[in-house]
Amino acid sequence: MIVAEGALGFAYDVRLCIVRNMTGRLGLTDVAPVVSCGRYPARAVVGERVPVSATVFREGHDAVAANVVWKGPDGAKQPLTPMHPGVPGTDRWHATIVPDAEGRWTFTVEAWGDPLGTWRHTVEVKLAAGQGADELDNDLRDGAAIFTRAGRSVPKEFRHRFTGVATTLDDSSLDLAERLGPALEDSLYELLRDHPVRDLVTRSETFAIWVDRRRALYGSWYEFFPRSEGAILRDETMEAIGPPSHGTFSSAAHRLPAIAAMGFDVVYLPPIHPIGKVNRKGANNALIPDTYDVGSPWAIGSSDGGHDAIHPQLGTLADFDAFVAQTRDLGMEVALDFALQCAPDHPWVTEHPEWFTTRPDGTIAYAENPPKKYQDIYPLNFDNDPKGLYAEIMRVLRHWMDHGVRIFRVDNPHTKPLTFWHRLIWEIKQTDPDVLFLAEAFTRPAMMHTLAKIGFTQSYTYFTWRTAKWELEEYGRELAGAADYMWPNFFVNTPDILHASLQHGGPAMFKIRAVLAAMLAPSWGVYSGYELGEHQAVRSGSEEYLDSEKYQLRPRDWAGAARTGRTLAPYLARLNQIRREHPALQQLRNLAFHEADNDHLMCWSKHDAATGDAVIVVVNLDPHGAREATVSLDLPRLGMDWREHFTVRDQITGDSFSWSQRDYVRLDPYVEPAHILSVQRWEA
Repeated sequence: MIVAEGALGFAYDVRLCIVRNMTGRLGLTDVAPVVSCGRYPARAVVGERVPVSATVFREGHDAVAANVVWKGPDGAKQPLTPMHPGVPGTDRWHATIVPDAEGRWTFTVEAWGDPLGTWRHTVEVKLAAGQGADELDNDLRDGAAIFTRAGRSVPKEFRHRFTGVATTLDDSSLDLAERLGPALEDSLYELLRDHPVRDLVTRSETFAIWVDRRRALYGSWYEFFPRSEGAILRDETMEAIGPPSHGTFSSAAHRLPAIAAMGFDVVYLPPIHPIGKVNRKGANNALIPDTYDVGSPWAIGSSDGGHDAIHPQLGTLADFDAFVAQTRDLGMEVALDFALQCAPDHPWVTEHPEWFTTRPDGTIAYAENPPKKYQDIYPLNFDNDPKGLYAEIMRVLRHWMDHGVRIFRVDNPHTKPLTFWHRLIWEIKQTDPDVLFLAEAFTRPAMMHTLAKIGFTQSYTYFTWRTAKWELEEYGRELAGAADYMWPNFFVNTPDILHASLQHGGPAMFKIRAVLAAMLAPSWGVYSGYELGEHQAVRSGSEEYLDSEKYQLRPRDWAGAARTGRTLAPYLARLNQIRREHPALQQLRNLAFHEADNDHLMCWSKHDAATGDAVIVVVNLDPHGAREATVSLDLPRLGMDWREHFTVRDQITGDSFSWSQRDYVRLDPYVEPAHILSVQRWEA
C-alpha cells in the first residue's frame, strides 16, 4: 500500500484506491465526487446542490439501498441523506447534499441490505401470482419480525404504528387482506425514510469536499489599469513640457461607479508595484524605450520597492486602502495580480541572487517563451532556497490580504512547481478560507486540470480560441464534466489576447462573445475597452493590441462614448443583471446543449432544480448575416415532459414566444444576435 498525506491531512492510497471502495459484504464502488482517488478534495460552494453518487449491488435478488453520511467543518453530523436509484439496470444511486458553510466537509456512502424492501417486493410478487394465506404464512411472520425491528428505530411517537402492524401480521385469525393491508401502506415507508431498517451495512471510505464562498464559482470580472484612468497624454508638439500624466488610485476610483453600474462583482487590477527601469520596454513592446515610457507592470520591482510596495505614481498604501474600501462600498471586491517574477532592479535580485537562475556567463536568465523574449523580467528559481523563497512569498501574500485583498489572479502558475502552490494555497485556506486564487495558465490541459485539483479556485480557459459551434459545445461539456474540481472563468479578452474574431467580426461579434461567456460560464470577465469595441491589432496575424496598455498609458473617453452611444456598457449591464436574476445561470454542472440544424446557431440551457428556474440561450455565431434553424430541445434537461408546451420571454428584447420541443429561430446579428429566454409558465 502506498499512503501519502494530502492537503489539510487528506489521506489517500495511490495504488489501491478502487479496491478500498469495495469493503464489507455489499458491492460499493465508483463513489463521486472523488478527485484523484481522494488525493485532493472535491470542490463546491456554499448553497450549491452537490450530487453524490455510487454504484451499489449485492449477490442474489435481495433489495439494497444507500445513504450519505456527511459532516460539516465543525465535525457536526448532518441528517442522514437517503440515496435514490438512477437509471434502471445501472445500479447507480444518487443523492444531493447542500453545504451551508465554508471549509472542509466530509462524506461517506453507506450501502445496506434492505430487509423491508425485500419483504414488500416478495409479498407483492407472490400475491400477484395468486398465492394465499397458507403459502404466505412464513412471509407474514418474517414481516412481523421486521416491523418489530422498525418500531425500535423510529421516534417514540410512531412506534405504536409499527408494533401494531407487526401484531396484525402475526394474527392468523384475520383474513389475508386484513393482515397485509396495514403493512403495505406507503405512509409507513415514508416514516422509515430517515430511520431505515438496515442489514449488512457497508461503508465507503470518507472523502472530502472543500466548500468555498459563492464568489469562487459565480462572478463577473472587470480588468483595468489604474494608471490609465485620469491620465492625460501629450501630443508630439508638447513633448518638451514633460511626460504624460500618470493615473492614480484616486483618479481610478472615479471609474468604479461605472463598473458597478455594469453589474460587475470583481475589479481586477494588474500589478500595482514599482516597475523596473533596467531593460524597461517601450510602447508596443519596443526594446528601446523613450524617457517617458512607463514600462510593463509585470516587470515588478525597482529602487522604490518590490512585491509589497506600491508604484509611487499610483499613490500610497493608504490610497490603495481607500480604493479597496470604495470598491467594497459599491458591492464589488478587488482582485490583485500575483506575479512571481522580478525586474532586473528588484531588491530581491541583489539581496537574494540565489532566488534566480545564473547562466554560464554569470548573467541572470531573463524570461523567454520562444520566440518571445522578456528582457525586463527575471523568473524565480524555486530550487536553490525553497524555504526562504516560500517564506517571503507567503509574507507578501499575507501583506495584501491584510489590506483587504481576498482574490488573487496568479500570473503563469504553470511555470512554478505544483508542490509550491499546493502547500501555499492550503496553508492560506486553513486560516483564511475565503481567499480565492484564479490561475492564469494558458497551457496544456493536464497542467490546467492539475492546478485546479491542487487548490486553484478558478482557471482561465481556452474559451477565447473556441469560436466554432462544435468546439464550443465540446469544450463546454468538458468543463461541466470537471465541475467537481475545476471552475472556469470565461474572459472575452485580456491585455494579451485580442482574438481574430474580435478584430474582424465587427460590433455584433462583441455582443456574441459576451453572450457566450456570460451565459455559458458562471464566472466571466472583460478587459477594459471591450465595451468600446477596441479591435485593432499591432499587426496582421497578431493577437496583441495596437498601443497595448501593457506598455503605455491608454486613457479612454468614457464620457464621450456614453454621450454618443458608442458603447456596449448597457448591453454588458443587462447580461450581468440577467445572471443575477436567474440562479440557473450561476451554476456549471447544469449546462446542457440542444440540437439546432444550422452550424451557425448554437443552443444551450441551464436549469436549477431547486427553484425551477430555467434559461434557454440561442446564439447566431455569424456576425455578418441572419441565420435560421429549427431547435430541438431535450426537455427533460429542463425539468419538463417531452410533450409540454411553455412560454418563454426574451430577456434582451422583452418579446414572448410559445415554445415546445421543436421551435423555429431566426437571428439577425445586426438587430440582436441572441435569444436569452427565461421559461415563464408551464401549460398542460
